[in-house]
Amino acid sequence: MTLVAGVDSSTQSCKVVIREAGSGRFVRAGSAPHPDGTELDPEHWWTALRTAADRAGGLGDVAAISVAGQQHGMICLDSDGDVIRPALLWNDTRSAQAARDLVTDLGGGDPAAGAAAWAGAVGSVPVASFTVAKLRWLADHEPDAAVRIAAIALPHDWLTWRLAGARSLDTLRTDRSDASGTGYYDASAGTADVPDGATGTSGRAADAFGGHPAPAGGYRRDLLALALRRTPGETARIRLPEVAAPGEAVGRGDPGAGLGHLLLGPGCGDNAGAALGLGLRPGACLLSLGTSGVVAAVSRVGTRDASGAVAGFADATGHHLPLACTLNASRVLDVTRRLLEVDHDTLDTLALRAEPGAGGLVFVPYLEGERTPNLPTATGSLHGLSLASTTRENLARASVEGLLCLMAECVDVMRAQNVDVGRVTMVGGGARSRAVRALAPAVLGVPVAIPSPGEYVADGAARQAAAVLLAGQPDWPAVDAATHTAPPCPEIREKYRAAAALAAEDATASAV
Repeated sequence: MTLVAGVDSSTQSCKVVIREAGSGRFVRAGSAPHPDGTELDPEHWWTALRTAADRAGGLGDVAAISVAGQQHGMICLDSDGDVIRPALLWNDTRSAQAARDLVTDLGGGDPAAGAAAWAGAVGSVPVASFTVAKLRWLADHEPDAAVRIAAIALPHDWLTWRLAGARSLDTLRTDRSDASGTGYYDASAGTADVPDGATGTSGRAADAFGGHPAPAGGYRRDLLALALRRTPGETARIRLPEVAAPGEAVGRGDPGAGLGHLLLGPGCGDNAGAALGLGLRPGACLLSLGTSGVVAAVSRVGTRDASGAVAGFADATGHHLPLACTLNASRVLDVTRRLLEVDHDTLDTLALRAEPGAGGLVFVPYLEGERTPNLPTATGSLHGLSLASTTRENLARASVEGLLCLMAECVDVMRAQNVDVGRVTMVGGGARSRAVRALAPAVLGVPVAIPSPGEYVADGAARQAAAVLLAGQPDWPAVDAATHTAPPCPEIREKYRAAAALAAEDATASAV
């Protein structure tokens, strides 16, 4: 029996899932927590990966491994490969002004022109989450650290590099999905068609998922230079991870650490990993409720949204993954549960006892600022408080409806970019809520497919590892998912939009 491992290094924890390479049969799994915070020493991720692997029974009998990780995190390395400062995570919003400055700078002082230029260059407009905005923040606030940068990596790149022994900056590797979230990588360019399993002139393997060759894309060092306030010639000396094709092996594990038997896959961003783990094909849409909320659609065509609402990311199979993301998702339920001093099951029971619309109570859940809409300084708010509406049941219901209305806004901005969202597959910790599952079809206004709870990001990484090992798409069974429907509730959305508009006005005023 040949085994492969998939790693999900998320904001909150590291999970390792081990499956049989040919069949996809689950074998065992382990996990370990990450410390809280929006900046972190990456060494914590490495420690958690090793702990999670040990709790999964070790990697001694595993033939290949791939790492999926949280996107956008900025890891700056010096010439010795040492981390210069703690990594800034995707949900660190201190770079909000830096993102605005980058847009204005590229537009020659005109934000609208700058947004169009960014979207045209890389398919996305920078927001606080993006690596490129964090690099500008570093250049402005910690210039001594910025000038020491010899290489820049993302969380999954760095963990793959550590698995390989971290011997040289030249061995850093990444993939299109994660690179497309930096803000300085264009995932649109393609390679010439080559037979499945063959290699092109670049020596990269053709995509093992359906014979679609992986687009070559390219780093935009001019945009990296803009971020770091340096010349393109100066940034040419900074090592950026080489972008591997989806089915390409990027090396072997570190023999000195007893990992020399491991074949290393290229890895991917967490949302691309989830889409891969669910087996989503072009035309299918993912809704993930984790620390962040994500609506993403696998597509053969990329998007270039100058409004910045939809990011033109790539997926892990050679296709595209246009994506709308929120900063707030499952923690909306967590904070309400703590406020009411109840467990998750009781929160669900309370929410389902209340009537639709929560008696007029509306929760706008911008608890850590927001990315969609782009309001990094916003705060959460409750509207419609009255003697009649202020009950435990209504508050629980309003938190669920507020979360789902926020995700429905993501569905709307995807449709505005001509992305077909006729059905969504809902996963993540928030999808385990009975109330979320019950209310989602009505609030979102689309059928919702709900697979059984699982570690789909780690499963996607394991599927990628199997493809690398087998030099072709593994024949794993499709994920079973029950589809739920309900008549839409437009009145809930209308009241939410009115309350959200007030929250946006407050956030805009406070940012001036």
